[in-house]
Amino acid sequence: MSSFRLDGKTAIITGGAGGLGRSMVKQYAEAGANVVVASRTLANCETIAGEVNETGGKALAIAVDHTKPAEVDSMVEQVVSHFGSLDVIVNNAGRWGKGGAAEDTSLDDWNDIIENCLTGCFICCMSAGRQMLKQQSGKIINVSSTAGSKGNPGQLHYSAAKAAVLSLTSNLAMMWSKDNINVNAILPGLIATDELKSYNIIPKTEDEDGNPVPKLTVCPTPENVADLAVFLASPASDGLTGEEYPVRTWMKSERFWK
Repeated sequence: MSSFRLDGKTAIITGGAGGLGRSMVKQYAEAGANVVVASRTLANCETIAGEVNETGGKALAIAVDHTKPAEVDSMVEQVVSHFGSLDVIVNNAGRWGKGGAAEDTSLDDWNDIIENCLTGCFICCMSAGRQMLKQQSGKIINVSSTAGSKGNPGQLHYSAAKAAVLSLTSNLAMMWSKDNINVNAILPGLIATDELKSYNIIPKTEDEDGNPVPKLTVCPTPENVADLAVFLASPASDGLTGEEYPVRTWMKSERFWK
């Protein structure tokens, strides 16, 4: 099982203090990686990094706005200075937009989501990629969404941004393949994060009688997404690039248009 370990690797997780990011940080650390918890609010990053360090892992907290190139470049420089290299970046930072009818999508909302979900991902890919080109090795994992592959009528801007992330991923995978840089995408569907649970949109895991519902008929967990992220960062995925990996169960809404 050593090919699934991340011992000695250094990984940045953007959005590392969020629902999916926290799980990724903890599972990367458990797999042996030096983990950089990156998000806009330093206190949140420090909390997660502290939990990792207290359990014997190695984590560094860095406040960064992933839509600002200078801040992202500074983050990469700090990481390389602190750990000696940058082996993996998971571009997980992003945000939802206001839902509604397509014709009610404002240009301001469109620009905001494109900046946070697509441009920020591009900026991080470029900054990390320049370091990986120097090393002639590295792994870039872009977090898209099933909304980017099948659409989401209530989230026109979010779906378009996440679809563009898939195009960015495949193009970079082709252009950097000769440089030993793997570029892949994870496409989470509806995931049972604490945030989404608070909106009461996550199906219950028990029926009315308290019996467990078959797990493949309800939402995956953040840990399921993190499992895939660890695999794509590990030597076990060395032969994979330019691919899209959904994380979803057999829920009708995840497979078909309503």
